[in-house]
Amino acid sequence: MATLPRKPLLMICDVQERFRSAIYGFDQMKNTICKMVEVARIPTLITEQNPRALGATIPEIANLLDSSRHLGTYPKTRFSMVNEDTKSVLDQGASDTFIVTGIESHVCVLQTTLDLLRLPSEPDVYVLSDAISSCNKPEIAIALRRMELAGAKVTTSESMIFELLGDANDVNFKAAAGLIKQEKTKTADALRTLCVEHV
Repeated sequence: MATLPRKPLLMICDVQERFRSAIYGFDQMKNTICKMVEVARIPTLITEQNPRALGATIPEIANLLDSSRHLGTYPKTRFSMVNEDTKSVLDQGASDTFIVTGIESHVCVLQTTLDLLRLPSEPDVYVLSDAISSCNKPEIAIALRRMELAGAKVTTSESMIFELLGDANDVNFKAAAGLIKQEKTKTADALRTLCVEHV
């Protein structure tokens, strides 16, 4: 019997202004991440790669963050989100399930996922295939394959949301289902654009 993720953390990697025009399917990726923030209502952690040069996290995401659940936005130069600044949060054991989103799939997302899988706590690491991307589309499939072989669970945002809920009797189910229905067209667009074959 599967164990439901009880202490999930949504990790949003480097979704910054300067990448908006460079990343394949940026709008679709952004829409999926916004849906996750709004629907899942779980703790969040954000990184920004060299924000002085590349800008801050895009406002569409930043404006949705709930201060009571947001664990911080951390600037970085290291590609992985697991670094000296964030490790203090990650090592506290507050999360046993990491949900990775953002860019780029074959660089920062990949290195983050591999580092999370190496944590002594042996957490579950999920990568949302409709919430990651790269400048070049072919990089996505290759990165997903490598992350999956390393032990990450590759899934989609809608599948993850329902796994977090676990039961239609969950107090958050009605609101979540309503928002999922509202986002139906954007979800379909993200799946068509970003969920490329990786097997």
